[in-house]
Amino acid sequence: MLCSHRSALLLGAVLLLLTSAGAEPPARPRPGEKPFADLILHHGRIVTVDSRFSVKKALAVKDGKILAIGSNEAVLKAKGPQTEVVDLKGQTVLPGLIDSHTHPSAAAMVEFDHEIPVMETVADVLRYIRARAELLPDGAWIALRQVFITRLKEQRYPTRAELDEAAPRNPVIFATGPDASLSTLALKASGIDRAFKITDGGPGYWEKDAAGEPTGILRSMTRFVKPGSIGSQPAERDHVRRIRELFRDYNQTGITTIGDRDAAPEHLDRFRRMRDAGELTVRISASHHIDTIGPLDEIQASIRKVGEHPLRKPDPWLRIIGIKTYLDGGMLTGSAYMREPWGVSKIYAIQDPQYRGVLFIPKERLLPIVRSAVDAGLQFTAHSVGDGAVHQLLDVYQELDRERPIRPTRPSITHCNFMSREAVELLPKLGVVADIQPAWLHLDTRTLAAQFGTERLRYFQPLRSLFKKGAIVGGGSDHMQKIGSLRSVNPYNPFLGMWVAMSRRARGYEGQLHPQEALSREQAIRFYTSNNAYILFRDAEVGTLETGKLADFIILDRDILKCPLDEVKSIQVRATYLGGKRLERAVTALR
Repeated sequence: MLCSHRSALLLGAVLLLLTSAGAEPPARPRPGEKPFADLILHHGRIVTVDSRFSVKKALAVKDGKILAIGSNEAVLKAKGPQTEVVDLKGQTVLPGLIDSHTHPSAAAMVEFDHEIPVMETVADVLRYIRARAELLPDGAWIALRQVFITRLKEQRYPTRAELDEAAPRNPVIFATGPDASLSTLALKASGIDRAFKITDGGPGYWEKDAAGEPTGILRSMTRFVKPGSIGSQPAERDHVRRIRELFRDYNQTGITTIGDRDAAPEHLDRFRRMRDAGELTVRISASHHIDTIGPLDEIQASIRKVGEHPLRKPDPWLRIIGIKTYLDGGMLTGSAYMREPWGVSKIYAIQDPQYRGVLFIPKERLLPIVRSAVDAGLQFTAHSVGDGAVHQLLDVYQELDRERPIRPTRPSITHCNFMSREAVELLPKLGVVADIQPAWLHLDTRTLAAQFGTERLRYFQPLRSLFKKGAIVGGGSDHMQKIGSLRSVNPYNPFLGMWVAMSRRARGYEGQLHPQEALSREQAIRFYTSNNAYILFRDAEVGTLETGKLADFIILDRDILKCPLDEVKSIQVRATYLGGKRLERAVTALR
């Protein structure tokens, strides 16, 4: 009894000292537990990203959560005989960074069979295809994916004739998402000729020459091209090994939480096994993939099944938050669905002056699909790049909101690149969130400006306007291929993303793209922390450094709030902590 009384007095005294000395109230220990910290960091600049964007000196961690945060004197009161103490010596600490949009399972395996070189010209593309043709037997498929024409010097697809010359005895597909350029043998093997018809109810469009023959450019039709297995095939242990390497590299760039924005059942099963084995080093919020071709009642049944999935329950490591599908094509490939025609284009090989892109789901079909997600309590999101797709999804959200509030499900728009003043104003009114990829602005503005002109890009990624109106938007990478934060397709280095969002500068483009849409430093940090935590249903756990939250944080090599703007993209992470534990530095591919 006396011992219990003394423990209670000690606990009360420590809590009083911490609170009276200027620290936020610490998370209350469990009964009988001493309130000493496991870890204390002091004499630093702790950027909390709380509602006031407070900057503190020290923080304490207990059992993987933040015990206290405040002044050096206050937090050091939680020091016990076993506490690890780290003197930051003025270094800056941020919450662990969050990437709202990744495809880790596919990205990790891209170079399993062989390394894919950087390709900056059409000649580079053809050189790679020739090299593969020399290694593979006649008739074997050659597939090159996600080398975007917007990033090639010539800003165009390789032609069918060029692919035929590079690999005369092999079918070749140069695929960029659902769009592609095919060689003659690939068209023949896929049964695509002038008489080909789409009969599955899905989208599709192919370019024709003056004689009505396919040129080889397919829009949203790669589902009809089935090259089969190419190269050596990985075993399950290979998948796990490569994903662990990728996640360690995420950690090395400061990323501690991700959104997997198109997770297949086998990916989720693998993550679950890794979680149970203690092998995850990022927290994952997943959007389950849903196909939207086929009978509507079967699609709705699939959505309800996701709503009942065991991974729907809250979990600090892995949970399903909603579903993901595709509403239009891509701006990198020439199939994003626009409100106005694209215009005849040599860059994108567009012949039809009235062509507006490809819309995958008509509104009368989209409405019941989204309704099913809302009814199941799932976040709905759809790949929506063009302003035509963005407005159609917003129209559906607005119509459903008249039936019942949709805000609790945090409905989302994925990519949301081309917008309008009306769209900017409507997002916060409906509670719609968006995950946006600033690296696209950095890598693709040169081509987009050549195609559309700068005036039509006025509401391209209008980040400042969205923040001003109170919309919740988060930064992502859409990481698709390769391990390495700068060599990847697309680059997942969050400091590059922050710099782009603040500078509005693009590779190969003079000046800034509508600099009035540039973010402040505080906004750019929120873009990759608290906003993404909200979008991914992690805001009660991570995204800010506050008492009771999980102790995910990073230590930087310079002060992001004060360093010259152009240094932001070069910031390095000196240490990454996940649940209060410092993670090992990874030895990975070139970053």
